[in-house]
This record gives sequence, C-alpha cells and structure tokens, in this order.
Amino acid sequence: MTKSNIKSRTAKFAALTLALIIAGLTQASAQSGPSMQEKMACRADAEAFCAEHIGKPQEMRACLAQNKAKLSTPCRQVVEAHGG
Repeated sequence: MTKSNIKSRTAKFAALTLALIIAGLTQASAQSGPSMQEKMACRADAEAFCAEHIGKPQEMRACLAQNKAKLSTPCRQVVEAHGG
C-alpha cells in the first residue's frame, strides 16, 4: 500500500466519520424537547387546553397536538416543528 493510498483511505474515513457525527447531532437535536422560547409560546395554550398534563412532557405534547386547531399561531408552529 502506497502513502497516497493510505492518505486517501484516511481522508475517506475522516469524511465518513464526520458525516455520521453530523447525522447523529441532527437526530439528537430533532428529538430534544422544546426550548424555553417554545415553551413560552405555548404557555397560555397549555394552561387553557391541557392543564391536567402540566409536568408530563409526553402527555402535554400529545394533548397540544390533539388540540392543534385551537392553538395560537406561535404555539401551533412549535407543535408542528416537533412533529405534532
């Protein structure tokens, strides 16, 4: 194996590793919960339509998604951004 072949394989490996890291970060970001700004956008809607689910993130997310038509525009955008 020549030095150029080794360098080429190393570069390909580094590029593949970087691509996998970026893909993992993107997936982790998509699965993360709402930011503080997003929570504030839905605060009034959460209290109005889903008060019994406060403190239960998965139930709150489902409740807001079920009530999407009733939500304020900013909260509806947050729910849609998180797959609801």
